[in-house]
Amino acid sequence: MPASPDWARYARIAGNGLDLEDVPRIVREAADANACGIEVDNDIPGRYDSFVDPASKLDAIRALAKAAHAAGHRAFVYIAGTECITANADKNPHTMLKDHPDWIQRDRDGKPAVFGGGAAFWIDAGDEDVWITPLCPEWRRLYMDHVRRIAGSGIDGVYVDIPYWITHFDGWEDSWASFDAFTVGEFRKRTGLDAMKDVKVGNWSDAGFRKWVGFRVDAITEFMAEISATVKAANPECLTIAEIYPGYDEEALRIGADVWSLYPVVDAIAHEYNPGEGISAKRTPLGWLRFMAGMHTFRAFAGGKPSWMLAYSWDRQAGIKPRDAMLTLACAEVMAGCNDWDPRGHGMAGTNDPKARREIFGWIKRYQDILYSPRAPLTPAGVYFSPSARLASPGAFTESYEGLLSLVLQSHLEFRIITPRNRDAFKGPVLLAPGLTGLAADERAWLDALPARGTRVLDLGAEGRRYLNELEQGFNRSAGDGRLDAAAEASRTDLVGRVRPLLGAPAVEVEAPPWVLASVAEVLGKPRVFLANYRGIRPGKRVAPEPEKGIRVSFAAPKATRIRILPFMGTVTDIPAVRKSGRLTAVLPPLERGAIVWCQ
Repeated sequence: MPASPDWARYARIAGNGLDLEDVPRIVREAADANACGIEVDNDIPGRYDSFVDPASKLDAIRALAKAAHAAGHRAFVYIAGTECITANADKNPHTMLKDHPDWIQRDRDGKPAVFGGGAAFWIDAGDEDVWITPLCPEWRRLYMDHVRRIAGSGIDGVYVDIPYWITHFDGWEDSWASFDAFTVGEFRKRTGLDAMKDVKVGNWSDAGFRKWVGFRVDAITEFMAEISATVKAANPECLTIAEIYPGYDEEALRIGADVWSLYPVVDAIAHEYNPGEGISAKRTPLGWLRFMAGMHTFRAFAGGKPSWMLAYSWDRQAGIKPRDAMLTLACAEVMAGCNDWDPRGHGMAGTNDPKARREIFGWIKRYQDILYSPRAPLTPAGVYFSPSARLASPGAFTESYEGLLSLVLQSHLEFRIITPRNRDAFKGPVLLAPGLTGLAADERAWLDALPARGTRVLDLGAEGRRYLNELEQGFNRSAGDGRLDAAAEASRTDLVGRVRPLLGAPAVEVEAPPWVLASVAEVLGKPRVFLANYRGIRPGKRVAPEPEKGIRVSFAAPKATRIRILPFMGTVTDIPAVRKSGRLTAVLPPLERGAIVWCQ
């Protein structure tokens, strides 16, 4: 069992429901699965009966923690953030809404955020599902008391799902809630503005609306920070993990749970991030590119903290083997430095194929140091992420940023995502900016000082948006067969021609088709290339890529004697290499899903 809190960095997660009698089975199955991190669903504050009386659920958590530790495992427990369900509310005289109507989030017309069976797959007929404002003092006091007792149970982590403003149910998407009395009052206290009169909801050019959006993000971040502080006060070794489904675009601002803002206040984030059709078996190569761009962004936001992926590989898609889908998903995650959590269907528990999960987790365990040790830059091109520019114009900024990140991934340039938190350590020769409008004053000052430090700043906002559009428009014509549409290929060639000379003689060079995605970093003292292949994937038909031949990797390594490769799910072997002009070059064997390559 890894030392706390390092277990989260190596987490291989097995999800479970939790009743007291299930404890022996849960621990036994985790061992059989090669898991390192047992998730149990035992939601005290998110179910009204246990919100009122948590005793029996606390007993089950204590028993699970004790049994897990005795077997050498770590375990964490699920709780809801701002959602609370009362079962059989139509027959129950006491529900959250009936007892505490003033605690509930509301839209601008005063309608409460209350939903019944069918509003979401986890709400049963007859249930009452309500969303509570995190700015209600009495609810928050009681909630933190539950958190304190859960953390003090001996469990290794408190896992907080859906700490959101309600904007993701039908009819609430454009509400920008909540306009309850507690929230409106706090906004007035902090800004002097009346949310009912001084905010033009949905208008990004309105300063009042941008303040409202920023306030909502701050409120959720502060809520999670208080949870984390409460957990640590009860048990300094207990972790706080947030589950968040949006990525880094406008949707994150809409629900208020912004992973950029949350990483500093929690110990890890589990990203329920499934771009495209929500199931990776339905994902196109273009969808895989977006998935990889998202994971690299999360890793940049995280710094040294873990990024878990609660992602779904397969949900009974006919003609596709669950094992094939699971392998392709796991390969993508580990090549980006993220942790695999691939449950059954769209749930959190179980797996689509126990044998495949055991094999995947076994391989990850053998090579976890290579996969999860810090990845340090060599001579990267920076790609800048600006939270201020995103707030000023989230649609345009996100499109530009995603386009630039796609360009560098498909061009196999070493890159590093630069943010206001890691920018002072950046010493790369070029910074690619997805636009230079909407920046905060400190960002502008930092960018203006870069040329004197030897870093060229290229404003490629328009190019990023154009490339993303070219990818989308041309993808059906190229069909992910290893080539790009002519317009996208011209843009990619132009970028490489402009950026590569600025990088000088790179430590690592990769020559590969554009649907092989590459990232380069120094890991455990060696430059390494992490490769993921998506050529020939057909959503719903073929989830294993076609092997890619002829990939060439070259290292500036005057003293190295050999090049080594670790194929995904394979073992380390040497491959023939040629030395010329101080560089060691090899043509890789056919690349299946992915591989890690380095010189030694």
